[in-house]
Amino acid sequence: QLQFVESGGGLVQPGGSLRLSCAASGFTLDYYAIGWFRQAPGKEHEGVSCINSNDGNSYYADSVKGRFTISRDNAKNTVHLQMNSLKPEDTAVYYCAAGPRTSWYRCRVGAFDYWGQGTQVTVSS
Repeated sequence: QLQFVESGGGLVQPGGSLRLSCAASGFTLDYYAIGWFRQAPGKEHEGVSCINSNDGNSYYADSVKGRFTISRDNAKNTVHLQMNSLKPEDTAVYYCAAGPRTSWYRCRVGAFDYWGQGTQVTVSS
């Protein structure tokens, strides 16, 4: 019953934009920190961006600062990741996940409990 559904991935040219969405069912996102993680071929999971449950404080990986923006809409039980100026190295499977309220600060995969199935993002010309 506890599920995330990611959407918005696809194929985009370098320099383009995508907006990922993560809709939750079975629980309410306002009680959790939410993170976006990605796994590129041959790489471990990376914390891309995390947001806390109350004040909107957020974390961004150095590789995406200034290009990606995380946001949440608790009324719709949905989290978004706006990705601009995409680069080929952004190619990965992107996952949303929920964890304890404090987990946004470190944005580490081990702290997050509930995971979606992922959506593929491919940046290529």
